[in-house]
Amino acid sequence: MPIIKSAVKRAKQTIKRRDRNVGIKRDIKSAVKAFTLKPSAATLSAAQKELDTAVKKNLLTKNTAARRKSNLAKAAKAAGVKLAAAKKAAAKPATKTTTAKTATKAPAKKPAAKKAVK
Repeated sequence: MPIIKSAVKRAKQTIKRRDRNVGIKRDIKSAVKAFTLKPSAATLSAAQKELDTAVKKNLLTKNTAARRKSNLAKAAKAAGVKLAAAKKAAAKPATKTTTAKTATKAPAKKPAAKKAVK
């Protein structure tokens, strides 16, 4: 055991982080396993969400998660999983507000035409 106060604190922090990381990795494994047992759009989405969470927490690198998500998508396609249609966001009314910055902006200049060489 460490004797110095800062080393004791660091050891406690390491234990907490390790428990958190192990939990997130366990969630990834269980979500992927659930997808492999019963491929569906919902389980695919859950597995991809867990991978994204691990990237956000710096547990996996971005490329590793992308590779795993690609393999999941490939397995889903082979299993014939139909992805849920993306919900379209409600169309927002077009409100045009002009600010002082955009109102005073000068129009862009057109480039000069080149003369033909004979």
